[in-house]
Amino acid sequence: MQIRRALGIGLVTAALLAGAACSNDDPGDGSGGPSGGDKGTINLSGQNFGEMQIMAAMYEQVLENAGYQVDVKLVDTRDVYEPQLESGAVDIAPDYLAGMADLLNTLANGADAPSISRHSAAATLAALKPMAEAAGITMLSPARATDQNAFAVTTQFAKDNHLTTLSDLAALGQPITLAAAPDCEGRSDCEGGLSDRYGLDIVKILPTGFGSAETKDSVTKGESQLGLVATTDGALAEENLVILQDDKGIQPAQNLIPAVNSEFLKDNPDVATILNKLSAVLTTSDLASLDLKVDVNREKPGDVAAEYLKSKGLID
Repeated sequence: MQIRRALGIGLVTAALLAGAACSNDDPGDGSGGPSGGDKGTINLSGQNFGEMQIMAAMYEQVLENAGYQVDVKLVDTRDVYEPQLESGAVDIAPDYLAGMADLLNTLANGADAPSISRHSAAATLAALKPMAEAAGITMLSPARATDQNAFAVTTQFAKDNHLTTLSDLAALGQPITLAAAPDCEGRSDCEGGLSDRYGLDIVKILPTGFGSAETKDSVTKGESQLGLVATTDGALAEENLVILQDDKGIQPAQNLIPAVNSEFLKDNPDVATILNKLSAVLTTSDLASLDLKVDVNREKPGDVAAEYLKSKGLID
């Protein structure tokens, strides 16, 4: 389970659900075309941070371009809107493949249930679909874009040691200080996987955060040799950092994927076609570029979404 997406797996309280119903965060001002709502209103939710604000804006704009009216209410965590997806209070949410798989698995089988998410998107989706269907949720086609945990070194260190993969780093046999999130120790997708699967000698973990400025500064300044970042961090090259390939697959597939209430989809089957067209073109590189514009350049998610969708011919 991805560290940044692992927040909020516990059961939702009634008060939290009530708070979600009052939330109405606008992901931006970009217009996706006709919004007369001839086809009716769609209730769209999702997590309220930069990348998901962009995804919500893209979903909103392609759906409005197709004649729907879209009401967007973003919330803090997945476990707020997931019960609303089941009940039909929320019709659609952009999500992450392994994140949704792990939540539904936890809700169905308990917190100690073995994870059903895998490094393969196809395997993770195959395990997720029956659980989603049982909950009244349909998972559409995953995008090629994936926002996973990743590990970066300085560009110079990689060049000097001919590193492209984490296995290459392990082969050096050097002690490694890792800058990462505080809960990294022992996790199969973090220190545990680096130590057990790759054989890296992690001698110290600095609790600098996930993909934070402190984590990246720690690596560039030589305080640590390896830092926990995201595959969609578009600023890494400018900061002279490079991601080492996860060649042994310790990261679960976190492809962007639309989650849709099944009853709503039966009544509105064209929604699958509309959102699947977006998933078919969206790449990790695209997502990194979009994130950079919002998180670093402070552009509005709606404007960034509109520019991208127009460039791909997905809205007028």
